[in-house]
Amino acid sequence: MAHGHTLLETLRRRGYRITPQREMIIEVISSSGRHMTAEEIFGDVQGRTRAMNIATVYRTLDLLVEEGLASRIDVGTESVLYATAHHGPHIHLVCRHCGLVIEADYQLIAPLAEKLLAQYRFTADLQHISLFGICNACQPRTQP
Repeated sequence: MAHGHTLLETLRRRGYRITPQREMIIEVISSSGRHMTAEEIFGDVQGRTRAMNIATVYRTLDLLVEEGLASRIDVGTESVLYATAHHGPHIHLVCRHCGLVIEADYQLIAPLAEKLLAQYRFTADLQHISLFGICNACQPRTQP
């Protein structure tokens, strides 16, 4: 079963109505294979139908995030990014100087999640986490 259909079936099993608009939004984000802004999703869907508004896109994305089926990611830009849980856990390393975003292996922070649980009984959601700093190329330009 395709990823988009899996998300739709999960929502249906959880008692949510599947409207044509929700179906199109989920199809766009699940088939993109990348992080997308709500505006990008809206633009893709508008290419198929004019019977959609940006508020519907945001409500559907909020629902997916609340249900644990997608992540909302802040990479320091004006817009947040969204990706389905199928995209997999990883870290975004964001350069504060040039804006470069590097995807890093989630296993680097897995021990942190374990320590937070053991020491504080806190289950951290580290599926998509952004760490801000300075990339290798910008380091020489930012040092005094």
